[in-house]
Amino acid sequence: MIKRARALIAHRKIRPRYIGSKWVKTKALLRSADLRRYVPETAVLSRTSLRSLLDRYGMAYVKPDFGTGGRGVMRTEKLRIGARTAYRYQILSRSASFGSFDGLYASVLRSRVKRKYLAQQGIRMLKYRNRPFDLRVMVQHNPEGHWETTGIIGRVAHPSRIVTNFHDRGTPTPVGALLSPHLPDRTARERQIARLRTLGLNIARQMGKVFPGVREVGVDVALDRKLHPWVLEVNTRPDPYIFNRLKDKRMFRRIIACAKANGRL
Repeated sequence: MIKRARALIAHRKIRPRYIGSKWVKTKALLRSADLRRYVPETAVLSRTSLRSLLDRYGMAYVKPDFGTGGRGVMRTEKLRIGARTAYRYQILSRSASFGSFDGLYASVLRSRVKRKYLAQQGIRMLKYRNRPFDLRVMVQHNPEGHWETTGIIGRVAHPSRIVTNFHDRGTPTPVGALLSPHLPDRTARERQIARLRTLGLNIARQMGKVFPGVREVGVDVALDRKLHPWVLEVNTRPDPYIFNRLKDKRMFRRIIACAKANGRL
């Protein structure tokens, strides 16, 4: 018992580890054979990688390797208009169309800041009231030092935006409300939420295995039309305060308790 108490005290004194690079975190997930099927195809941005993703999936997101809050994220699309092919992209509320891939790619390069970018397979996300949404799964070391899924919240994109982040006018929403139109049966809905909680735990354990010292992760998950979960991003310094936007404060209180135990607050 004394050894256990000493270990917990030492655990809390270690500064939590933060991993900024999305590319590094993606590669960490791909090291797990069990998690690969949840990771969208991702590559360092280049003419070849973006064109390949658009040819294969019709949509791809371009995002900075380092950055938070959805800043700098662009959505690119390949469209069929009659007999011809067209391309389109959107960043924030600004969009543009192009008659060729070269025109699209040149505009993407002009719109990015001068740093490393990634290209990621576009996921056709489920919608709520005709607006796409994703889910934030919060997983933390609890005060006992074990991983625990402490909360799940939905984020609904603003009608004029392509990302769901609260800082980009997304709306925090209870996950049950978002899933109800797609899973009317309560038992099926609860099973889906349980699967998301387990997925979050498995991702947290993998991140902690590859990056010792990581004690909190916020996993951004999109559900496609078949309800398959796709891991869009893993944050190792997730914002806990989005959960305070929910009317029910129980998740928020648990998240704050764990954050304090981990030395975050």
